[in-house]
Amino acid sequence: MEEEMDSLMHNQTWDLVKLPIGKATLKNKWVYRLKEEDGGKQRYKARLVVKGFAQKKGIDFDEIFSPVVKMTSIRTILSLVAAEDLHLEQLDVKTTFLHGDLEEEIYMQQPQGYEVKGKEKLVCRLKKSLYGLKQAPRQWYLKFDKFMSEQGYTRCHSYHCVYLKKQNDGSYIILLLYVDDMLVVGSNTQEINVLKRKLANSFAMKDLGAAKQILGMRITRDKKIRKLTLSHNEYIQKVLKRFNMHNAKPVSTPFASHFKLSKEMCPKTQEDMDYMSKVPYASAVGSLMYAMVCTRPDIAHVVGVVSRYMNNPGKEH
Repeated sequence: MEEEMDSLMHNQTWDLVKLPIGKATLKNKWVYRLKEEDGGKQRYKARLVVKGFAQKKGIDFDEIFSPVVKMTSIRTILSLVAAEDLHLEQLDVKTTFLHGDLEEEIYMQQPQGYEVKGKEKLVCRLKKSLYGLKQAPRQWYLKFDKFMSEQGYTRCHSYHCVYLKKQNDGSYIILLLYVDDMLVVGSNTQEINVLKRKLANSFAMKDLGAAKQILGMRITRDKKIRKLTLSHNEYIQKVLKRFNMHNAKPVSTPFASHFKLSKEMCPKTQEDMDYMSKVPYASAVGSLMYAMVCTRPDIAHVVGVVSRYMNNPGKEH
């Protein structure tokens, strides 16, 4: 919590002011988690989160959409890395959303346990975006996009989280952005290091070195034969454990050809409906869908089939 408050103070996230008449304050809360880092180490993490569900459109926020890099872009660039034997580096932005500048006038209560003595009645006038605010991802993206264009990078016209810069010697650097995760690709290590330094000067960054994992996917490389492999093994094991399927036997095909699903299998009695209401069907399909989009296109057909019955699934589904 001290670390989080230091970040907030260092970023000059808010000013303490008297609440203007007619203005409302947003509440906040502390969120704690144990973050597992590469190598199995666990790190304690505390985050101050605004209760953004109380925000009102037109008053506290306007637009909230924020783009992220698509899996097709990641796969395309990684295939380029393997074919041309390029350097693949990974960066992580600390306290990502704290970097975004706010356009709206938003007031928040002082964080619990960190009220300033003698100023308990004052509120925080937010200058920077905070976790939980509806516009926080968009404000971070706008700030980052502006930074990249200032460095001479061109944003890809079709995929707004892919940035490219061509060097005088014919080499190039590509940067992929997924909220706070970045992949940097290039043939010239000096140019990559220049970009890293500029990023570190503008944002609180963590240099993770050669990319080993992105979005739950393990990246393994064999430079001799120019091969790069993506594996979702750890994610899939977690999903199986979550839905109590970790002891189930594997099969060679995800869907037997003689097995047909239909809406006739949907629950008819109240008893069946009550039973199925406790089954996390949508969560299971969503988890499979993520694996399908990232690394397992072989299950695309069966995920498509089970997705048809999201509204009212039965036991057979």
